Parts: sequence; structure tokens; C-alpha cells
Amino acid sequence: MNRVLFICTHNAARSQMAEGYLRARYGGRYEAFSAGTVATEVHPLAVRVMAELGIEISGQRSRDLGRFIGEEMDVVVTVCDAAKIACPIFPGAKSTVHASFPDPSAATGTEEERLTVFRVVRDDIAAWIDAAFGGAGSFDDIHPGPDATDCIRPGSRKEG
Repeated sequence: MNRVLFICTHNAARSQMAEGYLRARYGGRYEAFSAGTVATEVHPLAVRVMAELGIEISGQRSRDLGRFIGEEMDVVVTVCDAAKIACPIFPGAKSTVHASFPDPSAATGTEEERLTVFRVVRDDIAAWIDAAFGGAGSFDDIHPGPDATDCIRPGSRKEG
């Protein structure tokens, strides 16, 4: 089973939604994790919008990134620009990909307006995961989204 780590910085709603979606949709092929520079609880609005898809993420936590250093990962995905800037090197990672999504936690307005932002980001993440991971089931087939760029480290399987 391929291991996938989604990374975001301090505000991990995106990585938590990505972890939950990949696990629920493709859990038979992928083992999903999320991590951040700070371990956090899942955002309550992320829980609500994922529940609308029938995906339960309330028990998830974004783990501290340091926990995964040195662990073998097939794919490391940075889902926010701050994580891409850091572009962590994981010695055991076969591929690193960057797919940028806006931070729904930064949304302002009424609760319904904030939920709308969370839904848009959730749907964008889901569409990207379906396109990137839903094909043949091989991380060699993973491609960044239309606004994403590869952040491939030397020696990765996708280099060249």
C-alpha cells in the first residue's frame, strides 16, 4: 500500500481534509497521513463540510511534521504555499508534489459564508485527489493540479 503524507503549516485544515478524503475514497490503495509544523486538532468547519460527503474526520489530528522525518513515504504532498517554500526533504520520499489550495481557515464573514469557502476548498482538494490518485493507483501517475508545480527533490522517481 502506498503511503501519502499531506503537509501544511500551522493551519492544517487543508491537509486534514486531504487525508480524510484520500483515506475514505482510496483507502484500499493508499495509507494517508497529515502533518504540520504544529500538531493541531481538526477545524470544526472542516469536520462539517467533510461530513456532507459522508466522511468523518473529527477524530483526526494533524501530527507534528517531525514525527515523519526519516519515515518512508511514497508521496509527500504540500498543500499550502508556506509548506512548499520549506519544501521539506524526506529521505524516504519517492516523490514530492505541490498542490496549492487557499486557506479556508482564513475566511471571514458569517458562518454560512465561511462554510461556503470550506466547501470550495474541499471540492478543489477532492477533484485534485481524484485526478491525481484515482487513476491506475500508482504514485508514478500522480501529477500536480493545473495551478500546482512539482517540487521534486533530486533522486525522486518523478525527476527528469
